[in-house]
Amino acid sequence: MKPYKPTPWKPIFIVLGCLTTTLGIVGIVVPGLPTTPLLLLSSWLFYRSSRKLHDALHQSFLGKYIQDYETHRSLRLRSKIVAILMMTTMVILSITLFISNPVVKWVVGIAGGIGFVVVAFVVPTRHSKQ
Repeated sequence: MKPYKPTPWKPIFIVLGCLTTTLGIVGIVVPGLPTTPLLLLSSWLFYRSSRKLHDALHQSFLGKYIQDYETHRSLRLRSKIVAILMMTTMVILSITLFISNPVVKWVVGIAGGIGFVVVAFVVPTRHSKQ
């Protein structure tokens, strides 16, 4: 696959890339909304449609993490621990302080649990500095 190849899908990829980037950034603070997969999808969509947007995403504050994952197909142990701690903290804060509906509490708790399992056991871990 060649990047930036002219395609009729280009405008759709750009719109979807902007949408997934926005959702990925929102997912940093909203429990249950997966940040990493959305940003990786954004990177792929921009890679296929716009060199300028792809480069802008990679030069943003999130770029280091996206490039690291794309290069090594894994997360460093430290990054994984930080992600799990942040996710767990946000889920606990949401359930205890911000959400009053018991059904929504359960949904957020289950989504957080699924996120924990995926990050902890599905996403590969890179122990050494590669």
